[in-house]
Amino acid sequence: MKAITRESQPATVSARAKQAGEAAPGWEWVERTVWTDRMLEALEKGVKGGVWFSLIDKVHRPQVLLQAWFQVKGKGRAVGSDHQSLEQFEEQLETHLRKLEEEVRTGSYRPRPIRRAYIDKPGSKAKRPLGIPAVRDKVVQTALKMVMEPIFEREFMDTSFGFRPGRGCKDALRKVERLLKAGYSWVVDADLKSYFETIGHKRLMAEVRQRIADGRVLELIESFLKQQILEDLRLWTPETGSPQGAVISPLLSNIYLHEVDKAMKMAGYEMVRYADDFVILCQSQSEAEAALLRVSELLHERGLSLHAEKTSLVNTQQPGESFDFLGYHFEKGTRWPRKKSLKKFKDTIRRKTPRSNGRSMAEIIEDINKTSEGWFEYFKHSHWTTFQPLDGWIRRRLRSILRGYSKAKGISRGKDNIRWPNQYFQALGYFSLYEAHRALLQSS
Repeated sequence: MKAITRESQPATVSARAKQAGEAAPGWEWVERTVWTDRMLEALEKGVKGGVWFSLIDKVHRPQVLLQAWFQVKGKGRAVGSDHQSLEQFEEQLETHLRKLEEEVRTGSYRPRPIRRAYIDKPGSKAKRPLGIPAVRDKVVQTALKMVMEPIFEREFMDTSFGFRPGRGCKDALRKVERLLKAGYSWVVDADLKSYFETIGHKRLMAEVRQRIADGRVLELIESFLKQQILEDLRLWTPETGSPQGAVISPLLSNIYLHEVDKAMKMAGYEMVRYADDFVILCQSQSEAEAALLRVSELLHERGLSLHAEKTSLVNTQQPGESFDFLGYHFEKGTRWPRKKSLKKFKDTIRRKTPRSNGRSMAEIIEDINKTSEGWFEYFKHSHWTTFQPLDGWIRRRLRSILRGYSKAKGISRGKDNIRWPNQYFQALGYFSLYEAHRALLQSS
């Protein structure tokens, strides 16, 4: 059997365009295993009636399933209800992909139950439900997403930033920052209540049918929405929702809220949405009150609701008033990591720096640098007072470990700063948040 490697992956539109010496502006992320030049041209010009037919053959195309496998392989390793791992699937990759191709092509494909797990919510005692599909179902969902995504991406509004190609948290934060500086000082700080669990299947499928008329593809989507859930050895079928953790869920969630994005944009409101997290920035209290009323009506039409205790109107020019968005806390014309973000960062550092530590200080520093560098990359635009206290806190933990090496008891004390000055850790490669931020300001 011929081995399948990454070199076997079909080229994306960007790679193919480069090979041909052509540009493919706007669609560089599209998989060419699905979308030909002719299809992209039709996508740009618009198809008859705005509806796409005959798409199922693109979902079960062997090259598409292969490309989908490579994407699945590079992501989460949690196993589904069938307990099959990525490694086990790969051992008989050609056999598994051939079987999936036949099942989707003949209409005999049925997704296996999703394994329900619960993960911690940062800064909360509540748990977030997570649905973990089987590897085979992840592959089919990824292939389906490749086919569907360009059709809806062309429709989506520029106010939506979550789970979209070429867009992300930083883009959403930049827009919020820009609007605040432009005088949009009133903010509707909104929180959707159990969004992914309350998506209405009937309404969602009606939205999908506006662009896709292939009955087999529609049946495939519905099979994932009605996919059984295995929780504590109990099987049950959801009546609403699209499970977090499923490959197709982020796209479906954006489709479900697209009409909300569109209506708010047409009404002239500046909404910035990342998945189920959004804020609306306004220039007056009356505008903010009207925006909150309008978005509440639009959500209610879709069977959704705002969390009353977590939704509020904020006047950012008023002392003491603030809001949180995408990990940041906005207040007094600036921003810094919100409390939950800081707690999550500190909890990670604590796990890596227990006082009883058998590793060398160089190894410990190398390990915590991985966390600090990634955290800084996201929060580097925080107020300058954020970083120095964190550096001091991390170094105190490192000095406490060094005290343990020399059999001294207790946490780090004043004289330890002389015994192990900051330069000591710097010489071992310590990544200083404060120095990194200072360098960033100087380069700016």
